[in-house]
Amino acid sequence: MKIDMHTPYPHITERYIGSMLGLAIGDALGAPVEFMGRDTFTPVCDYQRGGKFNVAIGEYTDDTAMALCLAQSLIEKQGMDTQDQLDKYVAWYQNGYMSATGRSIGCGKTVLLALMKFMRTGCSECGNSKMKKGAGNGSLMRIAPVALFYAKNLKNAMEMAAISSYTTHGLKVCADACMMMTGLIVGVLDGKKKKELLSENYAKYLLSLPSEVVSEEIEEIIRGRYKLTSREEISSSGYVVSTLEAALWAFYHTDTFEDGVLLAVNLGYDADTVAAVYGQLAGAYYGAENIPTHLSENLMQVNVIQGLARTISSHLL
Repeated sequence: MKIDMHTPYPHITERYIGSMLGLAIGDALGAPVEFMGRDTFTPVCDYQRGGKFNVAIGEYTDDTAMALCLAQSLIEKQGMDTQDQLDKYVAWYQNGYMSATGRSIGCGKTVLLALMKFMRTGCSECGNSKMKKGAGNGSLMRIAPVALFYAKNLKNAMEMAAISSYTTHGLKVCADACMMMTGLIVGVLDGKKKKELLSENYAKYLLSLPSEVVSEEIEEIIRGRYKLTSREEISSSGYVVSTLEAALWAFYHTDTFEDGVLLAVNLGYDADTVAAVYGQLAGAYYGAENIPTHLSENLMQVNVIQGLARTISSHLL
């Protein structure tokens, strides 16, 4: 890791906006190359059109849309209301609520099955708790609003992250990944520099907070396995463990938002989600003012994203 020579000290509101923007920017940059094999496409250096969903410049997918649904729910309900969150996810899937262009794109199988179960039963925990194939990254990709909303109390924030994860993802490993990412984002909001944030001491602290032992694979990552992993060894699949590791790998090995998000996107495969997970942490760390203007200004629905972030930040200030 490069030691920060000019560590950013953004205002707290800029960190909130940066986290939400970072998530959406990573998603929109990665969408055109999602599902493409690593090094099989021209390296991404800015927004592009095309891909499986034929996205326009700056168009985001399910990652951002579901995060915006979650943010709106937290604001409207002034806290965790899993039924409302699922209602909003269904509104996105069926009617394009909180989407970039009025169309819902990118819904993963795990999320889709959970939403179908919710529509049938009205349950608030709809994720499959038995199949390992359900250990996707669809709850991790949207978790930033929970971290931002509950940032005043780290342990509570992590607990709320797990609850939010279980609405669509029934496996504990998914909830653990969400808790750990929430812990890192809250650490950023608390002013921790990268060296401290990614240290063994902070990892031990985060791992001590959940009421149950954290999954072994997630523990290995939080303790820093990614620091010694090469690009060839990093997986950018949709498996939640791989996504968390790839996002932290990109954050650790770069010292600007743009360098990190492009490193994440160009891993290919589930490029949009790896970059979105990177973006929610890195955006909070570097702050909105340190995200290149061309990336924020050309992002669809940027005013909506910024507005929700400001509203959440005002809830805490």
